[in-house]
Amino acid sequence: MLKGIAASSGVAIAKVYKLEQPVVEIVKKEANPVVEVQRFNDALEKTKSDITRIKEIAAQRLSEEELAVFDAHLMMASDPDLASQIVGMIENDKVNADYATDTVATSMIAIFESMDNDYMRERAADIKDVTFRLKCNLLGLMIPDLSLINEDSVVVAYDLTPSDTAQLNTFAKGFATAIGGRTSHSAIMARSLEIPAVVGCAGILEAAKHGDTVILDALEGEVILNPDDALIQKYEAKAKAYVEEKEALKVLKTAKSISTDGHQVELAGNIGGVKDVEGVLNNGGEGVGLFRTEFLYMNADHFPTEDEQFEAYKEVLTNMGGRKVVVRTLDIGGDKKLSYFQFPEEMNPFLGYRAIRLCLDRTDIFRTQLRALIRASVFGKLCIMFPMIATVKEFRDAKAIFNEEKANLIKEGVKVADNIEVGMMVEIPAAAVNADNFAKEADFFSIGTNDLIQYTMAADRMSEHVSYLYQPYNPSILRLVKATIDGAHKEGKWAGMCGEMAGEPYAVPLLLGLGLDEFSMSATSILKARKMVTSLNKADCAKLAEEAIQLSTAEEVLALVKSKVDK
Repeated sequence: MLKGIAASSGVAIAKVYKLEQPVVEIVKKEANPVVEVQRFNDALEKTKSDITRIKEIAAQRLSEEELAVFDAHLMMASDPDLASQIVGMIENDKVNADYATDTVATSMIAIFESMDNDYMRERAADIKDVTFRLKCNLLGLMIPDLSLINEDSVVVAYDLTPSDTAQLNTFAKGFATAIGGRTSHSAIMARSLEIPAVVGCAGILEAAKHGDTVILDALEGEVILNPDDALIQKYEAKAKAYVEEKEALKVLKTAKSISTDGHQVELAGNIGGVKDVEGVLNNGGEGVGLFRTEFLYMNADHFPTEDEQFEAYKEVLTNMGGRKVVVRTLDIGGDKKLSYFQFPEEMNPFLGYRAIRLCLDRTDIFRTQLRALIRASVFGKLCIMFPMIATVKEFRDAKAIFNEEKANLIKEGVKVADNIEVGMMVEIPAAAVNADNFAKEADFFSIGTNDLIQYTMAADRMSEHVSYLYQPYNPSILRLVKATIDGAHKEGKWAGMCGEMAGEPYAVPLLLGLGLDEFSMSATSILKARKMVTSLNKADCAKLAEEAIQLSTAEEVLALVKSKVDK
């Protein structure tokens, strides 16, 4: 038995499909530059075509948010700097195209990997993925096509790229990887596809052989190779119980999210685009707690016009049928770039020119989005929130622009709703600490725990080396959450949460006890959270939260919650 991280829940029993990539051997040769440049251009076009095909396959199963990674890969494959460096080396050094590609790629990857921020490291992974495919195309090597798996299998690999995960078909019952964490691309996609996944499973490649029988327990984060019949029967029963539990949860689809002592909260879903609304409704979502509008921009080759955005917002609001829709205004920068907009080079873009900071600087972009949102407001219950707010002045400035554009539209004779709520994300510790003052200005708060945790702990959440510091149960995080909720309630405002923490089963009792009003999460987590809420007593949870905040470590907090919930 091997241990890893349970990244996407479920239990699977099948044969191992060991994903082994072709071995790329590069030999430097003297060559005709004209011939080699043509070889390179042909291979580059095939690489672009491959990525486009994979994205089309993926579009049948993945959301717009998850498809954005393929746009990043297409951007990399179309990067004129990458191509010009390779062509330049072919022409100047008269070497073969595969050698030039490997040399340039290795140099670029090393530069990006050495940079001390998440965005640059992710770009290194993109370069690696794209140039590996490019080298295989140059050498005529076949990259395994997971879409061709034709028997029930658990895919075992060192890691799965977004391209790999997107190709998984219905025969892929789950996967186990040697590296990765809960927030890695492959883990997020596995949850979207609703297949079990165990990541960060050290030793899996050495231990597993193609065709071995394997049990993948993605509830406990365990992988068992070549089990005996008794173990297989035990885990078949566990798999059956898990499926039955999922089916049983469906009866809660239309239920209210009310605790045993009558306290009601709202369970909403996070979306990246219009297509994701169906998943929220199918899983009993009572609203949209986070509409990540940046994907309208990332999936385009230009800044979306006012009319283009209006149509998207109108469709989401209409499809939600009067349920609340919380729209986050443009949150680009950091790890989210646009092919048609040049960001300034910064040592740490996550702490730099992004989100509301960009919008308050480029008010033309901001005003276009706000006008589209205000026009769409008559089609549903719209809430608008500004991301990455650090100071009260930022919020005031952003809301002033909103008010100006609302007044402009009314003057133009455009019908707008008079009940639009304007709030803010709380993801910077300074905002949480100052929540009581922000609550005098904002209509609501939505706590973005993914960023709040990494900023509070000074730990890049995508770095494996400091992944232990991603601690939603750390008392320091709970205190910031409490300060935010208390600040909102003091002014009669509501407080929600739209980070991963909102959907974590053991976090629900704490958040309920702290007084959180709205929990927004991945659509597939909603019914499980509702079952938890309806089994809990709010007054007891308040005592639990008070006790948890006085503890010293995340481990102590988690042990306390488990001792109460798992009784």
